[in-house]
Amino acid sequence: MSGFYERLRQSEYLEFLDEPWKPVPPWAMVGWLVAYAAFLLYAWREHGVNLFIDAVNMVTHEADHPLFGYFGETLHLWGGTILQLFVPAALALTFVRLRQLPGTTFCSFIFFENFLGIATYMADARALDLPLVSAEGGDGDIGHDWNMIFSQLNLLPYDTRIAAAVRVLGWLGMIAVPLWFAGRARQVRQ
Repeated sequence: MSGFYERLRQSEYLEFLDEPWKPVPPWAMVGWLVAYAAFLLYAWREHGVNLFIDAVNMVTHEADHPLFGYFGETLHLWGGTILQLFVPAALALTFVRLRQLPGTTFCSFIFFENFLGIATYMADARALDLPLVSAEGGDGDIGHDWNMIFSQLNLLPYDTRIAAAVRVLGWLGMIAVPLWFAGRARQVRQ
């Protein structure tokens, strides 16, 4: 198996992985780390719910339903969450390709921050207490993505457990990404 990964890494499409990361000045590294720490503290104090960034995430989520609606009902339903995660992941990979640590870190951090909002939405699948933004379908009925997804997958009774796991992944990622950034930025400077 390691031969496969070695050949993949040596392919012309992934040659950039052998290039060094661009250096990050110490003042910039410290500034970014302070910003991440402040956001983590803010998110912790708010229990990861209704964070200011969630308004941006919601716009991305809601805009993606119509886009994915062209590909059928299932992708229409999943599309909001898919693109909500795809956008920061694709941007992070773009910054990896450019070998820019701050951009990679920021987009990766936002990717994991999205898990908090998704988990909140998942945990509401049975309770249906959250106010919803969009009307699914043309009849004006409000649909709850995760209620429908979990119902289709016969996972509705486990909504809060799945949400808790997603929330933990989000927190772990949001903590790990700045730590990775600090370690990688220090290596680049040495």
